[in-house]
Amino acid sequence: LNPGIVTGLAWTSFGGEILFVETLPIRGKGFKLTGQMGDVMNESANLAYSYVQKLLQDELEAESKAKKASKKKTTKKASETNGKSAEDSLDFLANHEVHLHLPAGATPKDGPSAGITMALALYSLSKGKKVKGSVAMTGELSLTGKVLPVGGIKEKVLAAKRAGIKVIILPDANEKDLKEVPVAHRRGMKFHAVKHFDEVLKIALGK
Repeated sequence: LNPGIVTGLAWTSFGGEILFVETLPIRGKGFKLTGQMGDVMNESANLAYSYVQKLLQDELEAESKAKKASKKKTTKKASETNGKSAEDSLDFLANHEVHLHLPAGATPKDGPSAGITMALALYSLSKGKKVKGSVAMTGELSLTGKVLPVGGIKEKVLAAKRAGIKVIILPDANEKDLKEVPVAHRRGMKFHAVKHFDEVLKIALGK
């Protein structure tokens, strides 16, 4: 997958399905959403955008403090391990209009469960780092980075299994729902129950 594209898991009236979140940078400023998204999902997308901006601002502040502490200029090599530096990533968001799209536009989509997926897509795009293609996720994101529980875990896991997904990130509060998924369907899959978006970054980007 290219930077800015992340695999999510969704629940629809037909059951669980794979949901790709795509982002594209365009010259200009702002944030554009398409893909037959309902009001709740629109709010989740805007929340994710604000959260990623704040996350990058916090990273920039941490980088500045580390630079002062060492009294040495941060080398380019030091920042390359996690993609672009926080400053470059913030400049990238400031100087581009980001278009976030959910394919399958004929299917109405709503709900907060793609929150962490959209935030990861935006972070991945701003950093220029690819997300592992074998990873899929579901979870609502709070404005402070907490990963909140969602519904339809059984259906989402079965959809991931059909699609050949090997690693699933889900909210910590939903770990108990995995008991509803037959053992045979869970076999060969790894599950990460997370409480905060920082954990999502570690698993999906190796940050």
